[in-house]
Amino acid sequence: MIRTAVFGAAGYIGGEVLRLLLGHPETEVTAAVSSRFPGKRVDSVHPNLRSATDLTFCDAEQVPECDVVLLATPHRSAMALVRQWASRTELLIDLSGDFRLKDADAYKHYYGVAHEAPELLDSFVPGIPELHRDELRTARLISVPGCMATAGLLALRPPAACGLIASRVLVDGRTGSSGSGATAGEGNLHAERSGAMRVFAPVAHRHEAEIAQHTGLDVRMTATGVEAVRGVQVVCHTELAPGADHRAVRAAYREAYADEPFIRMVAHKRGVYRYPEPKILLGSNFCDIGHAADEGSDRLVVIAALDNLVKGGAGNAVQCLNVRMGWPESYGLSFPGLHPM
Repeated sequence: MIRTAVFGAAGYIGGEVLRLLLGHPETEVTAAVSSRFPGKRVDSVHPNLRSATDLTFCDAEQVPECDVVLLATPHRSAMALVRQWASRTELLIDLSGDFRLKDADAYKHYYGVAHEAPELLDSFVPGIPELHRDELRTARLISVPGCMATAGLLALRPPAACGLIASRVLVDGRTGSSGSGATAGEGNLHAERSGAMRVFAPVAHRHEAEIAQHTGLDVRMTATGVEAVRGVQVVCHTELAPGADHRAVRAAYREAYADEPFIRMVAHKRGVYRYPEPKILLGSNFCDIGHAADEGSDRLVVIAALDNLVKGGAGNAVQCLNVRMGWPESYGLSFPGLHPM
């Protein structure tokens, strides 16, 4: 069994990492680290884990020797932990935003502070199995992308890689309240969030930099908070490149994702769920992708959906762990989602 330690284990993403690892056939969780709840039972914060574990939260200083460290800590705080743990464990997987961008200047622009470990930025392999599977097999440091970034880059990469779409893309992202984390401020109170569709990032959302980095496109992004608790949906607006057609776009997706275990192409002409919908993906590691063509023009709209806490975070991290260890990628990730919900 691989011994794992989860930092930031009291948060929403940390709780999902624990849930998935506790059900994984090859991992043992040896430490659940929380600076807020040391000494408290894990299931007092994550009641869904009752009877699944007797673990209590611990301080960072109490972490025993382990093989894998997963950092589900807030942005800007992971940098110090990486310096401390990178040489002490076989594999470190960071789920924060601190090592997603390769450019330290871009990090400062989007996160508002200077990067404290710029020399390590190039050492991290992006935690995107669909794009970096070969590199992940030998990685020691992995950085999992953000939730809307994952949906956006998976939606756009195949046609972009084939030169089929224009370089300028507008990404309209919608996210549930859990994306703000377990310690979000007053804007995430039920009284403020319920019934609202709050545009919280009309320009310059940090995930646009990640999508641009992985697709080579000129990405402009807006982000809206919706009433759902879980779930991300991105609607990407672009145009076909000169000489390209919608048939070539469909072929690009088929070739790129034919053998991917967690990508599902949605191509239904009728029905309530003919386009990707986060509601039916909750708890699963799937990303659903579909596209709509205006056959009389060069307009193309690509839609992607996923659970922000699973494929948009913890599930992607576990999938990367499975790739790194040579296990089946479905280990710990076989839950298909619920319907109705």
